[in-house]
Amino acid sequence: MKFFAGILVVLAVLLGYNSMFVVHEGQAALVTQFGRIVRAGDAPGLHFKVPLIQQVLLFDNRILPLEAKPERYFTSEKKSVNVDFYVKWRIADSAAYYRATAGQELQAVSSLAPIVKDALRFEFNARTLQELISGGRKDITERVRKQTDAAARKNLGITVVDVRIKRIDLPDEVSESVYKRMRAERLQLANELRSTGQQAAEAIQADADRQRQILIADAERDAASVRGEGDAKAAGIYALAYGQDPEFFAFYRSLGAYRKSFEDGKGVLVLKPDSEFLRYFNDGNSKR
Repeated sequence: MKFFAGILVVLAVLLGYNSMFVVHEGQAALVTQFGRIVRAGDAPGLHFKVPLIQQVLLFDNRILPLEAKPERYFTSEKKSVNVDFYVKWRIADSAAYYRATAGQELQAVSSLAPIVKDALRFEFNARTLQELISGGRKDITERVRKQTDAAARKNLGITVVDVRIKRIDLPDEVSESVYKRMRAERLQLANELRSTGQQAAEAIQADADRQRQILIADAERDAASVRGEGDAKAAGIYALAYGQDPEFFAFYRSLGAYRKSFEDGKGVLVLKPDSEFLRYFNDGNSKR
């Protein structure tokens, strides 16, 4: 009797233990009965089920990565590009996730990858290579995320948290074509800047030459005016001096002529003795 009682106690403990399960943070729980889903979405904590009859399936509910190999896509110009991308996803509906993938993460990734690739292909086919190079990645990834998230929620019970394009590589032939076009554009821009600079330099030079001519003309005009005033004053002084003492004025002018004629010490003059130029050499007291 005690033996049977002990067995009953052990069975009760086992059944009680089998009727409880714990859902940890970062997990999604699913309760099935004979393969049919009877309950889903239990919050983290301690929960109960019918022992032996019902089974508990626990899935990783954290954000998981999808790393794919680089894919080749074509732009709207039919130019190919190699795209390296990754996806972040997590379980949104554990029941739908179990029905679509049997709870297998590998199966979920295999089913999600084509959805993402199709969305990327559509976006790349709608854009030119120039649009991709000039920085349209953020717009592309956001559109792809929304499209794949809607499809993945409906078909796989998962949500796409993020889509990122790590790198866009151009095949060698496309890279060469892009390089040549960019080089041509830069050369055209350089020539335009050089032409604009040359025009500006010529305009500045022309303005400087015009101002120089104006300054020289003004200076020559002012110099002529000052020179004329000086000559007029000198003539007035000479006239005044001549009026006061004509003989002394003539003598002073002769001294100036002598000085200028013999200032280098090598001058030779051939004159008649009675020449007017030698007037004060012959007779210092001569008067006329």
